[in-house]
Amino acid sequence: MSAPAPSSTRPTRGSELELTVDRLAYGGNGVARREDGYVVFVAGAVPGDRVRAVVGKAKKAYAEARAVEVLEPSPDRVEPVADHPGAPWQVLPYERQLAVKQEQIGDALTRIGRLEGYELAPMVPAVEQWRYRNKLEYSFGEGPGGELVCGFHAPGRFDEIVPIADCMLASERSNAAREQVLAFCRKEGLGAWDRRSQQGFLRNLVVREGRRTGQLQVRLVTSPGKLDADALIDAVDADGLFWTQTAGLGESTQGGETTLLQGSPQLHEQLGDLRFLISPDAFFQTNTEMAEVLYGHAAEAAGLHGHERVFDLYCGIGTIGLSLAARAREVVGVEIVEAAVSDAIENARLNEITNAAFYAGDIRLAMRELVERAGRPDVCVIDPPRAGLSQKVVRRIIEAAPQRIVYVSCNPTTLAPNAAQLAEAGWALRRVQPVDMFPQTPHIECVALLEKT
Repeated sequence: MSAPAPSSTRPTRGSELELTVDRLAYGGNGVARREDGYVVFVAGAVPGDRVRAVVGKAKKAYAEARAVEVLEPSPDRVEPVADHPGAPWQVLPYERQLAVKQEQIGDALTRIGRLEGYELAPMVPAVEQWRYRNKLEYSFGEGPGGELVCGFHAPGRFDEIVPIADCMLASERSNAAREQVLAFCRKEGLGAWDRRSQQGFLRNLVVREGRRTGQLQVRLVTSPGKLDADALIDAVDADGLFWTQTAGLGESTQGGETTLLQGSPQLHEQLGDLRFLISPDAFFQTNTEMAEVLYGHAAEAAGLHGHERVFDLYCGIGTIGLSLAARAREVVGVEIVEAAVSDAIENARLNEITNAAFYAGDIRLAMRELVERAGRPDVCVIDPPRAGLSQKVVRRIIEAAPQRIVYVSCNPTTLAPNAAQLAEAGWALRRVQPVDMFPQTPHIECVALLEKT
């Protein structure tokens, strides 16, 4: 007896499809269905677009493709402001961007977390829709004529770098610093790292700006080798200039050996009434203006009255914990990046905050000891990476038994299962407050409040 014929034929890599996009998936790709029901995720398309798309990857249940031509534009589609691979949603009106993000948070919490009975507050729109980022990471590559370029990866390509003249997500001064470094590298005849052969020198450039102080921190990331540091110092206008040498094969600005070439070892910045020092490797929210709004909502969710012990997990340089310290009895922060913990300790001293202590450690291993030493927390504030909390970290939080959990999330698809695990253990999801930190992109940030029932 022959096997039944498959209900749909999987497209082959490189094949072209004509598709109509009906919605956006989390992460920003359009979702289209062929007539046989087969799902195709389409990069570069928005709901309502009819596109010609080239298939990059095809699996049994779905394919991934990239729009190469818009045959019939969506009525929602607007003209892009900038030629910028890092701003894929700029073809949607800003109000539509906010609405889609709001829908995706609700969808993740309901569909993935199976959560209900919580309030999903309206998203707070960004103060600035362009030039809002305080940190940009650029990559070096070769242009069509073999010339050195500095910009961003082409969508879906690990080996092709799109040069950029004016990054509309960065300030004019930040753009000028990138151009100064690029001009220096061209003058010196330095070549880009080849991502296929794993050979070459220039890898990345990180430009960070103190939006409140006007300071610039510039870090050049290369393979191990020689560099005329004095000439680079003369070429670049920065308050702190660094050179990182890394032998790693993956593309990352983390790790390696970093040398301060000139200026301050930390960037000076201000959030609200607090001053902060930021080391090159330390995490700091990339939208300063909206970080103040985000932390205001985190403080509101924490509901402090002055007698609480607060655990600040994934505390980074102490931004959230220190902003809560004036309303808490004590703040205890934990972070695995030692340089960030050093910054947090220094930031507490800088702001004359005496009721905050910070420790370097892996939360999975350090949490029990913290509870033994400091006592049980009344409130846990959590700002995890995009991957969310591991099962073990969730268990440690459950063991610590805080009355309230304030979860600052940059990924609703990991917030949802984490909130569901905590709900199962006796916490109720009360409220979720989205804050738009990243206009023109699909990235989503929100503050969730869970309370012990």
